[in-house]
Amino acid sequence: METQKYPATYAARKPNAKAVIMAESGESMTWLELDQRSNQLAHYFYEQGLGRGDRIAVFLENNIHFFEIVWAVLRSGLYLTTVNRYLTAEEAGYIIDDCDAKVTISSAALADVAVDLPQYATRCSSWLMLGDAPGTYQPYESVFENTNTGPLPDEPAGWFMLYSSGTTGRPKGILRPLLDADVGTEGTFPILALMEGFWGFSEDTVYLSPAPLYHSAPLAFTAGTLALGGTIVVMQKWDPEAALSFIDQYKVTHSQWVPTMFSRMLKLPPEARTQFDLSSHRVAIHAAAPCPKAVKDTMLKWWGSIIYEYYGGTELNGLTHVGPEDWLTHPGTVGRAVLGTLHICDVDGQALPNGETGLVYFEQEQMPFSYHKDPDKTKDAQHPVHCNWSALGDIGYVDDEGFLYLTDRASFMIISGGVNIYPQEIEDVLVMHPKIGDVAVIGVPNADMGEEVKAVVELEPGIEASKDLEAELLSYARERLTHYKCPKSLDFTNALPRLPTGKLYKRILKDQYWGKSGSRVV
Repeated sequence: METQKYPATYAARKPNAKAVIMAESGESMTWLELDQRSNQLAHYFYEQGLGRGDRIAVFLENNIHFFEIVWAVLRSGLYLTTVNRYLTAEEAGYIIDDCDAKVTISSAALADVAVDLPQYATRCSSWLMLGDAPGTYQPYESVFENTNTGPLPDEPAGWFMLYSSGTTGRPKGILRPLLDADVGTEGTFPILALMEGFWGFSEDTVYLSPAPLYHSAPLAFTAGTLALGGTIVVMQKWDPEAALSFIDQYKVTHSQWVPTMFSRMLKLPPEARTQFDLSSHRVAIHAAAPCPKAVKDTMLKWWGSIIYEYYGGTELNGLTHVGPEDWLTHPGTVGRAVLGTLHICDVDGQALPNGETGLVYFEQEQMPFSYHKDPDKTKDAQHPVHCNWSALGDIGYVDDEGFLYLTDRASFMIISGGVNIYPQEIEDVLVMHPKIGDVAVIGVPNADMGEEVKAVVELEPGIEASKDLEAELLSYARERLTHYKCPKSLDFTNALPRLPTGKLYKRILKDQYWGKSGSRVV
């Protein structure tokens, strides 16, 4: 029988080795501690009356205890919902309530928001807090007093029920059926085959996670690294120079990034970029948002041919992958399908030939997910004829070799005078200007054309907004883009509504210009 891939395996093999390290402080957790504490928490959940398919919610900062919660859920047949730590109490409470959580875990570091969560999630019966526990909360550490450190009699595989980022509306819970199998057995952690096969994750891996753990990719890859016996190094807060220093300090072999992190590292002074030894670094993966070609090309020149990219969603309805060599011969691609079969269709669902742009669908044997409590949204994600084809709302095309190229989100497309304009191409040009730190391009009302192109720019630190700079940036765009794609106007902002996950809440910007009120990050 194949050895199960989960903490108990490594607790027996290397009990005192480090499984988790917090990058800034060096605080660590051994395999034995991870195994025992996740067992104790699993027993607590069952003592609270939870059973297979029930839900746990966490509202936490990047915290070393995050992983004992993850593995308690995964080894007890439950679902875990991780809640964006930057949300308001009402917004976070909505998710906790909507996911039907029976236990919610937070920390004193987020107490100013967490203390109000129970009033928005009244059906949740158990509230735990790391640190001082006010009001409705019970001290988290009390769970571990006189609790069995051994495994449950049965350890059915659990999974994640995460919520979409809400860039275009209310977040949606993404529900995948639990497998009828024990934790750690083949197929219970879908991404492991990709982590091993494409990126060489193993027990020797040291994986740097610079992003918030509530997001699907950092959560899946940190948990996946632990499932394979590797060590994870977790940053509490993203900082470009610190990230490079941690690769050196911890001899990181694997990492994962979003494109804005690449951009910020590239804008460090040369002396900051070259002071660290990055020779241990073998695989750098990026995803979550489109990467400008110029940014990726520069990163490859700096780090070498170690940069890999994938495209997919939390729904796991499909996945594409591209390595550095294929990207150099197919610049701009997000790769070939490695999960599901790709189809590009028009608005009526008709298949389009290679090279033509349309909605990206993935085909699997059956629909792999549903949106929790929302059959209409589930149906909207499905192809109008083929119910086992599903789309995430992205626009793109496939070339004759099967490589997918994304052009933008369908909801972000600008229609000006009947012409379709994709903001991503314009953003990719503008973000390379040395005075621009971040940029969003949106369509704003125009009486004659319906919409016109506007750029909203966040400047680099120390750069002052002015009319002269506005003219300079618009001229920069006109020199590099076809006339109808060029922004007709440009506004400056102190900070774009982008979270550390790399997701830009473009809906909020659009609502400001279209006169809509009440738009929030949810």
